[in-house]
Amino acid sequence: MAITAEILRTYRAPRDVMRRLLGSLPGDDRPEARALVFLLLGCFIVFVSQVPGILAFDMPAEDAPPAEAVLGITFFIWLFVWPLLFYLLAALSHLAARMFGGRGSFTRARVALFWTVLAVSPIMLLRAIVEALIGPGAQLTVVDGLVALAFCAVWAISLIEAETPASDE
Repeated sequence: MAITAEILRTYRAPRDVMRRLLGSLPGDDRPEARALVFLLLGCFIVFVSQVPGILAFDMPAEDAPPAEAVLGITFFIWLFVWPLLFYLLAALSHLAARMFGGRGSFTRARVALFWTVLAVSPIMLLRAIVEALIGPGAQLTVVDGLVALAFCAVWAISLIEAETPASDE
């Protein structure tokens, strides 16, 4: 199934999507590569969502870096630093889940988090549109809350699915 269809389906049935993704791991010859693609694609979409805000922001100081430099730094952070932090967060979430009886694996926890990043990234594009068209205010705060809620909900559901053994195990 196309990845865009799976992202849309995640908003209707996140547990089913995660179950299907996790079910395809044993037959995949490189499950880590697929998870990494989810993460990098999600981080790239989040970076793209921040470009209009960076370009529209006027630096108040005279010695402020040019917008191109800020874009380069933001690109580096989203494509190199955040992925490392997400790997750490996935490992910590797996260890925390193990303390509460989770029986998944580090790979399954990574897939749950990395898919969440990719699934929520389109909402970041919506946030960019609201920020560019309306600017700061109540609407942007609502969209920020929607992003946070969607991320927490999808990740929690995905992590629970990743840490729960399949019925045939």
